[in-house]
Amino acid sequence: MSGGTDRSVNVTDGELFKPLMVLSAPIVASQVLNVGYNLADTYWVGRLGGDAIAAMSYSWAVVFLMISVGGGLTVAGTVLIAQNKGAGNYARSSHVAGQTLSFVTIVAVALAAVGYVLTPWLMRMVGADPGGDAYAYAVGYTRIMFLGIAFMFWFFIFDALSRGWGDTRTPLYLMAISVTLNVIIDPFLILGFDGNPLFAWVGATGLESTLYAATGFDGWGVDGAAIATIISRALAAAIGLYLLFTGKVGLDPSLSDLWLDRATVRKIIDIGAPVATEQGVRAFGITVLTAVIALAGTEAVAAYGIVTRLSSLLFMPALGLARGTETVVGQNLGADQVDRAKQAVKLSSIVIVSAFVVVVALAYPYAETITGIFIESGTEDAAQVVEYAAAYVFIAGPSYVMLGVFQIMLGGLRGSGSTRAAMVLSIQELWLWRIPIALVAVVWLDMGVYGVWYAVAISYVASAIITAAWFLRGTWTENVIEDDIGHHVPGD
Repeated sequence: MSGGTDRSVNVTDGELFKPLMVLSAPIVASQVLNVGYNLADTYWVGRLGGDAIAAMSYSWAVVFLMISVGGGLTVAGTVLIAQNKGAGNYARSSHVAGQTLSFVTIVAVALAAVGYVLTPWLMRMVGADPGGDAYAYAVGYTRIMFLGIAFMFWFFIFDALSRGWGDTRTPLYLMAISVTLNVIIDPFLILGFDGNPLFAWVGATGLESTLYAATGFDGWGVDGAAIATIISRALAAAIGLYLLFTGKVGLDPSLSDLWLDRATVRKIIDIGAPVATEQGVRAFGITVLTAVIALAGTEAVAAYGIVTRLSSLLFMPALGLARGTETVVGQNLGADQVDRAKQAVKLSSIVIVSAFVVVVALAYPYAETITGIFIESGTEDAAQVVEYAAAYVFIAGPSYVMLGVFQIMLGGLRGSGSTRAAMVLSIQELWLWRIPIALVAVVWLDMGVYGVWYAVAISYVASAIITAAWFLRGTWTENVIEDDIGHHVPGD
């Protein structure tokens, strides 16, 4: 092990609830901060009108696909490091860290090249009208995101590797720095100086005119949101890679670990490919769903963009706790402590259900006020967009309790190495339930975007029930195998 500062949490000995929460809390906080990127972008882009908000919705369907593929592959690093650490093989964990970084970087470069070229076609595929402003905005934003994909992936890799080791605080600190920078530069890069309302808010009225006279900078519009995100991610990535290679987070990969080893890459692909496939297929499903919503009009797409960001505030804590559960399950199965792994899933489920009941109850009375924050009230389509978005809170909100349990169980499956089972169960939520029901509701039942909201609610409830039935079979704990040097690694 490195002589650096090891902030990892011991989850294989003693009481379980406290270390599970200590491990998961920073992940939850980091996920909530991650939403800060999207919320800040949505708020300031919303000052540009409904077309700009719709452009973010079109673009996000594709950007999410890009992020999902890379993020899925990094899960392999989390699982392999967690189980090797649980088995006491620290050198092997550092080797996996280097291999994951190199392999996912190659994938990122390939995605960037292909995605940049295909962006105009992709925007048309998700329903953007090539003759409209929303299409032009979406193409520019998406291409910039593709150009900066490596910076985004490097931070995701550092986050995943640290999580597998049991250190969730360091990625949180870096996320806080990154989000703060994004929030600061967002309004300037999007709106420029002339007439920027931020100056009035901080009591600096008149300064915007002086700065505009000196620079002539009137912002980059929707493109500015993408540039701000890339700059912010790049800073966090640079710090993270420095900490990784100086051994300051416990893991200590060498430069030789970056040279790809066929056997290790095969393990990364075996574990990560199902997760990447799952995330990619789901992301494509979101793209299809966006196209379905586009049939209900631009206002419906704009509302979907708002509720996507807002729902992230609920989804991200569930995902964060699921990732903490993933690490705890991985390390305990690596240490042959099956009952302790099962207990982690139960405890996390209880916590997420309790939290969601409270949050949904608090959001109900203020649905229109909350959704109205993200679009300029003076615009022509604002009232309709807010009405649609508020309806989502009323219709789909309660189902998030079931979504929370669903995500925790998927985290347990991935931590055990059962990534193929998790893939199938995750994909069915979107493709078996949400998309077909939404299509029927919009096209045949003429329910408009409200039908999509009902489809979301039904899909979360049905999928949680199906996953619970599978999970209770208990066979997922048997998916830990011996690797070629005699230590536990996950398999399916």
